Amino acid sequence: MTASLKHHCHCCACNHTKGAVSPTGISRRNFILTAGAVTLGGLVLPSLSSEAEEDNKAKKRRTITTLPIKVQPVLMYEVPQRRESTSWRSWGGIQTEKDAATEKARITEELSKMAKKAEFSLDIQPVIGVRNNEQAAAAIKDEYDVLIVYAAGGWQLDTLMKPGKWNLMFLRHDPGPAYLWYEIVHPRFLRKTVDEYAPTGIDNQDIVVDSHDEILWRLRALYGLKNTLGKKIVAIGGASGWGNGGRNAPARAAELWKMDIVNYPYRDLAPRITQARQNQSLTKDCREQARLYLKRHGVKLLTTKEFVENAFILREVFNDVMDEARADAFTINNCMGTIMAMSKTTACLPLSLLNDDGYLAFCESDFVVIPSGILLHYISGKPVFLNDPTYPHDSVVTLAHCTAPRKMDGKHLEHAEIMTHFESDYGAAPKVQMKIGAKCTTIVPDFASRKWVGFEGTIIANPFQAICRSQIDVRINGDCNALVEEMKGFHWMMSYGDYLRETGYALKKAGVGWHNVSETKKA
Repeated sequence: MTASLKHHCHCCACNHTKGAVSPTGISRRNFILTAGAVTLGGLVLPSLSSEAEEDNKAKKRRTITTLPIKVQPVLMYEVPQRRESTSWRSWGGIQTEKDAATEKARITEELSKMAKKAEFSLDIQPVIGVRNNEQAAAAIKDEYDVLIVYAAGGWQLDTLMKPGKWNLMFLRHDPGPAYLWYEIVHPRFLRKTVDEYAPTGIDNQDIVVDSHDEILWRLRALYGLKNTLGKKIVAIGGASGWGNGGRNAPARAAELWKMDIVNYPYRDLAPRITQARQNQSLTKDCREQARLYLKRHGVKLLTTKEFVENAFILREVFNDVMDEARADAFTINNCMGTIMAMSKTTACLPLSLLNDDGYLAFCESDFVVIPSGILLHYISGKPVFLNDPTYPHDSVVTLAHCTAPRKMDGKHLEHAEIMTHFESDYGAAPKVQMKIGAKCTTIVPDFASRKWVGFEGTIIANPFQAICRSQIDVRINGDCNALVEEMKGFHWMMSYGDYLRETGYALKKAGVGWHNVSETKKA
């Protein structure tokens, strides 16, 4: 470890005010290295007009939308003709057109029931029957995200399943009718009648027997991946990456995750904040929003009311920037210094509010970890908590930051104390009391996005240490030693619920390695 990385800013790896020096004599500016040489989506947004400033009472925000995942089911079968004194049919219970019609109706009903369980957007197309290569080629002409082949019989898999596409295979065993490829998919298709695997467009993780619940979680993973790839995100103060290892993180996010990063400079933000603070109608409205927020059950004020009121003004400014960029994701660089003097508060509470409103809002502009937050958000359907981890020990790790969402389950607001941001003792930051006993998914990204680590945890405490305000002790339901050995990068990402299998499946499709240390422990 180099001398410049032996100490770091615990709550936030962003820069403090220019020239700020730690007690060790090391400038805070050394710890998060911005990608100044990388230009990503360099859109310069206009400042608010005076008319727009004064007309904020009726301001309508852009609708937060997601992309549904389009599924094309295909029933592959054959109708054999009897021949005397020889084998004339293959295994399987779908042997006639009547059998196929019955099976198509059954598949349609099963998919409909499955879709009703989905908490994400599914667009399931009518089932197409395929008996020959011409029909197979026609079936995959239209645009879709995922092909599900119900492999009852027939020999059109090479036509249907193209490498580079998202393909699934469904096989029937019990209660039947049994499918031919339940017998032969491994030796004949995956291995092409030899011992080595062939490039076929699917692997063992893409094959499901009998259970549409198994189909559903895979579709959830692919839905998350679809909505992550190409995501537009505004980066106030530019795109960055934590530490020396994160220097290339913005470029890597653009390359691997196809992120559309809209750099928005502070020189454009400063006048908008000034205009907003001078707008009497806006400030009056934000004071009322702050009053109602603080009045709500489960909220305790431990900082000044003015910091909270200014936080609501800052949220409006951030919303304006996202609206103009036609984005619903946002991150802020230099959040431990530059933004404070401009806004007379901190970005902590505005980011928490934005996440509770359904946006994606991250501090630090750290594109080492931000892709994991976007992916986990879309997989889980819940807000995510970007955090500073500590050293795992005795199967426990403390996770902390000053920007936690309160609506961690996506529905209910957790209790919170509104305090100052810890390291500056300034502004407004929520100390969210996360649910004791809640299961959670934690992702540990590496700097290069080559291999991520994950584990299932249980929240066991909301301590009150002299660290970032929102802090939880998490029991590691997995191999703690493996986690310590595999830890890379710095920031981690967490959500309520167990989404490890979906995350691992999506990462494999994206070309990123995955080590689930909870699975290691079970094994």
